[in-house]
Amino acid sequence: MENFAPEAASSSTPTSKAFTGYQKFVIAVLAFLQFTVILDFMIMSPLGALMMPALRISPSQFGVAVSVYAFAAGASGLIAASFADKFDRKKLLLTFYVGFLVGTYLCAFAPTYEFLLFARLVTGIFGGVIGAIAFAITVDLFAIELRGRVMGILQTAFSASQILGLPAGLYISNIWGWHAPFVMIATLGVFAGLLIAIKMRPVTEHLKLQKKENPIKHLFSTLANRRYLIAFGTTALLSIGGYLLMPFGSAYTVNNLKIAMSDLPTIYLVSGIASIAIGPLVGKLSDTLGAFRMFIVGTVIGTIMVLIYTNLGPSPLWLVIIVNVVMFMGIFSRMIPAQAMMSVIPEAKNRGSFMSISSSLQQIAGGVASVAAGHIVVANADGSLGHFNTLGYVMVAIALIALACMYKIHKMVANKMKR
Repeated sequence: MENFAPEAASSSTPTSKAFTGYQKFVIAVLAFLQFTVILDFMIMSPLGALMMPALRISPSQFGVAVSVYAFAAGASGLIAASFADKFDRKKLLLTFYVGFLVGTYLCAFAPTYEFLLFARLVTGIFGGVIGAIAFAITVDLFAIELRGRVMGILQTAFSASQILGLPAGLYISNIWGWHAPFVMIATLGVFAGLLIAIKMRPVTEHLKLQKKENPIKHLFSTLANRRYLIAFGTTALLSIGGYLLMPFGSAYTVNNLKIAMSDLPTIYLVSGIASIAIGPLVGKLSDTLGAFRMFIVGTVIGTIMVLIYTNLGPSPLWLVIIVNVVMFMGIFSRMIPAQAMMSVIPEAKNRGSFMSISSSLQQIAGGVASVAAGHIVVANADGSLGHFNTLGYVMVAIALIALACMYKIHKMVANKMKR
């Protein structure tokens, strides 16, 4: 039986509860990198209201355009899992990030729906693995008692993409077309890549623990670890919920809730500002009160708000903003503690492989959810979306199953920390 003792902090992992100057830099640069990757994915949803008529495609076709990124990322993640622990994580991060930027530029110049699918495929192959590598770097460099705070801070990249990215992207898309936001993202990404290349130190502590093992064998040994399987499955469940609603969020807001397209940036702006405060707070509470307790709170808030949101009719802007803010509060209160608990599961020697497989399953599950959502939702004659509330009911059911799974993971983490 494998040793399941608590991981020891490496020489680069201070155990005090204060961040070093270099750790602050790492958090900042990874958050900026995540900002560009998250924005690249998230921008598809608000642009949907523009892209579907511009490209003359149906909701199901748009769902495929969203999910092709996820399927490509899933396949790439599985392949990357076989060698993710064999290289300096900094070099691996830069390699995949360059590929991501190339794919994003291809999206910017896509003239047709078919070319857009190809561009999203390329972006997914490289972009889908970046989060896993960044997550592995975070776990390598930060002791467990700091990880909730780190995850909370990194989640501000999600908020920043709403505050700065989505409103800016929607604004320039209204002037220069839906291609323009991808130029903006790729250009910002060049600066993030240069900063990592110049300032970040190599991340190689994990290489000291590696055995001479065939990459494929390394992949399957990680997949075969029974302790990891429930974590993989739970990660997939958590991903499905987000992908069910996200692709059609803007179309639902405009056509069902009767919010003007020009008001979408305001919704994203206010929600993002609120999320910047919520993320670090949830991370701190997760470290002090317990990650699983915060996950329960997030599940309760999230399920209630999803049911309200997906059953709304034409609504005033202020109500839609409030519902979105509280719903994001529930999402963050699940996402951040879940990541903190998951970070304890893998051993240092196969952490990169574990993260890559988790990312892969997350993306594949999300792709399936996007395609399923595209077939559940229908476009009515007046442009509104039908059966959107069905997505809410499915999401709540999945959230409850995920809660049961997270309870088992909570027990695993507690047992590991005792040994």
